[in-house]
Amino acid sequence: MNRTLTLAIGMILVFGVTVAVLLQLLPGPRKPTDYLVIGAIATFLCILLLFVVLMSTSEKRPDTFYKRRKPDSEPPA
Repeated sequence: MNRTLTLAIGMILVFGVTVAVLLQLLPGPRKPTDYLVIGAIATFLCILLLFVVLMSTSEKRPDTFYKRRKPDSEPPA
């Protein structure tokens, strides 16, 4: 399988498992805002997982978040 398909399947599984666990943890009867919170937490975990996986599997460069400037050859006047 290619990387995109694997990530998509993983995200769907993480979302589903998170929703199932949170539905068991939150006491009933549930209001619509409870479902909103469950969906928000599951979405946050999926985005966090996606970020971590993409950062850890991308090219191993020390300048992922910043670029080093080349030193100036002459001092400023």
